[in-house]
Amino acid sequence: MDITRPLNIKVIGLSLGSFLSITFILCVVYDLIFPEARMYESWMKLLPGFKWLTLGSFFLGIIESFLYGIYVALVFVPLYNLFNGLIGENN
Repeated sequence: MDITRPLNIKVIGLSLGSFLSITFILCVVYDLIFPEARMYESWMKLLPGFKWLTLGSFFLGIIESFLYGIYVALVFVPLYNLFNGLIGENN
């Protein structure tokens, strides 16, 4: 693997967005199985408009989780590529 190769923002964004959406779904399922965990309270603080649990709110949570992943990619990838270019290993 070439360490100086820049990261692709689309690939990282889709990967992180998908990862966070899947994680959200798994957390909702976990909270339905173990309601005493009360994880939904965290989701209500982190995801604007999320309420426990309606169908619309569930899909809103998936979309917002995906968008958080896109946001992380938009901030992280350019920073990574910048610093990798400045101090990355040059062969």
